[in-house]
Amino acid sequence: MSIQVEGLTKIYGVQKAVDSISFGAKSGVLGFLGPNGAGKSTTMKMLTGFVPQTSGTASVCGFDIASQSLEVRRHIGYLPESNPLYLDMYVKESLNFIARVHGLHNPAARIAEVLEQTGLGPEQHKKIGQLSKGYKQRVGLAQAILHNPEVLILDEPTSGLDPNQLIGIRQLIKDLGTTKTVVLSTHIMQEVEAVCNRVVIINKGKIVADDSLNSLIQNYQENSLEKVFIKLTN
Repeated sequence: MSIQVEGLTKIYGVQKAVDSISFGAKSGVLGFLGPNGAGKSTTMKMLTGFVPQTSGTASVCGFDIASQSLEVRRHIGYLPESNPLYLDMYVKESLNFIARVHGLHNPAARIAEVLEQTGLGPEQHKKIGQLSKGYKQRVGLAQAILHNPEVLILDEPTSGLDPNQLIGIRQLIKDLGTTKTVVLSTHIMQEVEAVCNRVVIINKGKIVADDSLNSLIQNYQENSLEKVFIKLTN
């Protein structure tokens, strides 16, 4: 398993944001779903080392998130929901900066490849602050995949994309899932149905479902993931 989570818990004051969850993930695209406040983003932040867990354990590519956090970060690409970017930098300049942070040996070739993958080629000489929200999302995704990590954690990666852009980015995520472990958080059920092999649903800090997409729909005798989601989170 690229990701292994056992009894992971996060408590803020008296609120248990994540309540002893356990799951594993290997190659493919895992849809990590839940209503607002369910604990999705908190779980992602713990896996990427942005916030420490209160209890429980988790590992990424065999590295413990608490005791080996630097190694974990080397093997993860993370696109947070807030997508922090240096707005005064040019697109290609920002990718060069990220490439230096990761110590890439042949940055020019990798940057060219990622610009093509994310459709940012025509925008590479523009300042990030001048881009539309959709293209800013693409820059965040490009930065996340630049160092070719084994694991990608994407929090609302298609937010702000128009319908034409959605098709390209969804296909890119699906393609990445053939060789990588991708954890995808989204509120768009059609997106999950289009790209995910497996679904984990979290509600009020607890996992309420963990199964393949087809099995989940069949087991709950519904004709769409959206209906299953509503049934499990209400």
